[in-house]
This record gives sequence, C-alpha cells and structure tokens, in this order.
Amino acid sequence: MITIYHNPRCSKSRQTLGLIEEKGHDFVVKEYLKNTPTKEELTKVIGLLGIKPDQLIRKGESDFKDNFKGKELSDEEWIDAMIAYPKLIERPIVIKGDKAVLGRPPENVLTLL
Repeated sequence: MITIYHNPRCSKSRQTLGLIEEKGHDFVVKEYLKNTPTKEELTKVIGLLGIKPDQLIRKGESDFKDNFKGKELSDEEWIDAMIAYPKLIERPIVIKGDKAVLGRPPENVLTLL
C-alpha cells in the first residue's frame, strides 16, 4: 500500500498522485493541511526519507519567512514548526513500506512503484 502526503492545490502533488494512479497501485491520500501529522508520524516520515527535518521545510512559504527565516532550530524544533505550520512541509511525500521519496520532481515516485 502506498501513502501520499498530498496537497490538492499543488501541481507537483497532483502530478505525483497521477503517476501513482496511472500505474494502478492502491494508495491512501493524506491531505496533511486538513489532518496535520502527529509528531511521531512526522518523525517517522523524516526517518524514512533519510533527511534532516530542516531539509523538509518549504523555505519559500510566507510562514517560513515570517517566523523562521534566519533562525537556527534543533531537529525537534523544526518538527514542532511543521506541526504548527503544516504549509512548511515539502510535498508530496510518498511512502511504500519502509521507503519514502519526495515527489519533486514527480518522477521520483517511480523508484517506489
């Protein structure tokens, strides 16, 4: 089963979801702006991606510019920031089993399919 952390307003997220649908895989969509992931869930996703929490931050978002630009935060503080401001979470994130990829570019998801 594939899980996609999805924002339907994002073109890359829609393209990634389209690739998953095109390949005929079963999937679950998590609209993370409507249902913010828990700290445990987000920590696990970051671990599956194999990145540091600050690498999952959308630095072009106004929430980042207004609240975090130029600040040094710990990994835990970045995770707390993403929970408080879910627009900061880079998207889409696609998970299959114990592997995850960012759908930027959308073709990255093909490594899981």
